[in-house]
Amino acid sequence: MAIKKYTHAAGGWGALISTSKHLLKSENVAKNIRNLLRTNQDKGFDCPGCAWGEDGEKGFFHFCENGAKAVNWEGTRRRVNAAFFAQHPVSWLRKQSDYFLEYQGRLNQPVRYNSQTDHYEAISWDDAFALIAKHLNQLESPNQAEFYTSGRASNEAAFLYQLFARAVGTNNFPDCSNMCHEATSVGLAQSIGIGKGTTRMEDFAKADAIFLFGQNPATNHPRMMDTLYKASRRGASIVSFNNLKERGLERFTNPQNKIEMITNGSTPISGHYFKPKLGGDMAAVRGMVKALYEFDQNEIAQGRPSIFDHEYIAAHTNGMEDYLAKVAATPWDDILEQSGLTREEIDSAATTYRQAKRVITTWAMGITQHKHSVNTIQEIVNLQLLFGQIGREGAGVCPVRGHSNVQGDRTVGINEKPSAAFNHKMEQVFNFTVPKQPGHNVVESIKSMLAGESKVFIALGGNFVSATPDTRLTQQALESCHLTVSIATKLNRTHLSPGKDSLILPCLGRTDIDLQKQGQQCVTVEDSFSMVHASYGAVANDKEHNDQGEMRSEPAIIAGMAQATLGSHPVAWLDLVDDYDRIRSLIEQVIPGFAGVNEKIKQPGGFYLGNSARENNWQTPSGKAEIITHDLPEHLLPAKLRAMSDQAVFVLQTMRSHDQYNTTIYGFDDRYRGVFGERKVLFMNAQDIEKIGLKAGERVDIRSLYADQYEREVFGFKLVAYDIPVGNIAAYFPEANPLVALHDSGDLSHTPVSKAIAVTVKKSAETDENIHVVSY
Repeated sequence: MAIKKYTHAAGGWGALISTSKHLLKSENVAKNIRNLLRTNQDKGFDCPGCAWGEDGEKGFFHFCENGAKAVNWEGTRRRVNAAFFAQHPVSWLRKQSDYFLEYQGRLNQPVRYNSQTDHYEAISWDDAFALIAKHLNQLESPNQAEFYTSGRASNEAAFLYQLFARAVGTNNFPDCSNMCHEATSVGLAQSIGIGKGTTRMEDFAKADAIFLFGQNPATNHPRMMDTLYKASRRGASIVSFNNLKERGLERFTNPQNKIEMITNGSTPISGHYFKPKLGGDMAAVRGMVKALYEFDQNEIAQGRPSIFDHEYIAAHTNGMEDYLAKVAATPWDDILEQSGLTREEIDSAATTYRQAKRVITTWAMGITQHKHSVNTIQEIVNLQLLFGQIGREGAGVCPVRGHSNVQGDRTVGINEKPSAAFNHKMEQVFNFTVPKQPGHNVVESIKSMLAGESKVFIALGGNFVSATPDTRLTQQALESCHLTVSIATKLNRTHLSPGKDSLILPCLGRTDIDLQKQGQQCVTVEDSFSMVHASYGAVANDKEHNDQGEMRSEPAIIAGMAQATLGSHPVAWLDLVDDYDRIRSLIEQVIPGFAGVNEKIKQPGGFYLGNSARENNWQTPSGKAEIITHDLPEHLLPAKLRAMSDQAVFVLQTMRSHDQYNTTIYGFDDRYRGVFGERKVLFMNAQDIEKIGLKAGERVDIRSLYADQYEREVFGFKLVAYDIPVGNIAAYFPEANPLVALHDSGDLSHTPVSKAIAVTVKKSAETDENIHVVSY
């Protein structure tokens, strides 16, 4: 392992070299280069990496480093089948790293777990579907089944999946959205009547200022860097609020800019960079509004016009007067203490905001994974509404989603709390009574499985164990099930916590050619800007290539399960899979915005679903945007937790490294943060390292503080001195997930509070010599 400061800009040669290494690692270089040239192209496949949209510019290269890793990872020649499982018992696989598991290659044969031998063994598709049907049909209640969904599932697969589960009789749809942007969906829906962002890609080319909260795009959604790069070069102000100093938010070298590449030049990204305390963003925004309000009152007192858009406020908002009264009453001392920023920093941010006519605010999981995340998002919305920034070109709110179709899955019905309008349409189109009782989200599903109430768990993609909190309890929850089913492309940690009966079903990936009876099929996905794109696979899968593989498409697998369980109720499942146009014809009958979908997806760039709030059409009870007033949190770290230890208590956030995407680990480097060769690291301010009597490079154990019966501790993390506020620390997930308590979730969102974990840190008995780091 090496810790060495990264001195270059984000992007540039570092990104190209990393991409080249991953190309070579795939052992399929020529084919994967061809695949990359089809990424995000018309008649190509939508990048499986992230949900950032396209700007419509022509060119051969519409992928980033993360996208290249995702395509190479999926395009490997390695295969995991019954022969592989015959060599490796589950108990042995459980001891391997997440990187090792996924590096073994593509799953290409359905297998069933044999608890007597501790091995997965081959099973036919028909027998697998029959086993699923048997377990589902013998449940005492349909609500004893959990239907989990990953955000990489297509609209077609997600729509069939929700139809299958609702025909079974449940709204139990734990979903990856529950763990990332649920606070966004809740907060925006309450405030502006729709749980999606209001911006379009072209707005970024017109914005005067872009405010980024709690996100690190160079690592998590690098295609956004090109958008920020262009905005910076044309003179837009970019203001970043992020707990850690991240290289990509400082400066960026565009690999497609020949001069920058030749000269090792770069473009500054953030004109202002503020590092609030973990959870302090709401106070920072409240401080901006307070500074703006005080400036506004002074302007009026001097006989000058108000800086607020009072015409917009009167026509389109409800509750602004109460909110401004709350702002005026919030003491500056509370704002400064909680945000961790100085008055000068807050005034500077407010001035930049005031001087811009068109402002976009964006955020990601640095905002959404806190106890008060919904309140924070609504505080951001209030600021935007004060200046009429929603519904204006070049302005708006832009939550930056992770998985490439996490927003689309929710659009087409993956929702444990469906609306009355959705239920009505479903019953009208499919002629059966859909369940009305709210189903389980992720946290509720784990609790239900632990209690022995939910007995069947089916996962449409994803890596449930590694994505969820309280790893040990999540593993116990799955192992207590009568049946667990994983529809997946790669082996992952979830497959190693099988239920009493367990299946792994290999599916096609985004890059694979999907051939059905009516020929090659495309699927659709929705990006962060409500654009729906067609995606055509480019790689011949095993079945087509040598008649040995048994991968099936996600729609085909769902239809097979449904047909075995329900027969032809409420649709002829297998006929739908012959031609995905038939699935989309059903989607357009149920989901607003999809009218004419089969023709619209033929146009380059896809089509726009529309956004009611962007049109100032507020789908709220008052018919206006709601200015929702909240007190600042009483405290960012409850006193009762601090009182549980006489040691120094820190606030920990979990986050991704640069060589991972969500739970997929591509390697052991975190280039921009200067970490090479390991993932068990703890980022801490140098003052804090000295305060606890340790040195950078030493190993530590981390223990979380919760008032329950469980001990939560991880061991052997190496201390790394980093530019992060005093009292705040950071580590990678999933390694730090065991520290997140299942019951510690966000108000209203139920999202695990993975950015606000109270912990203590002590010197570890483990050393570099007795910690083995696997690298390939």
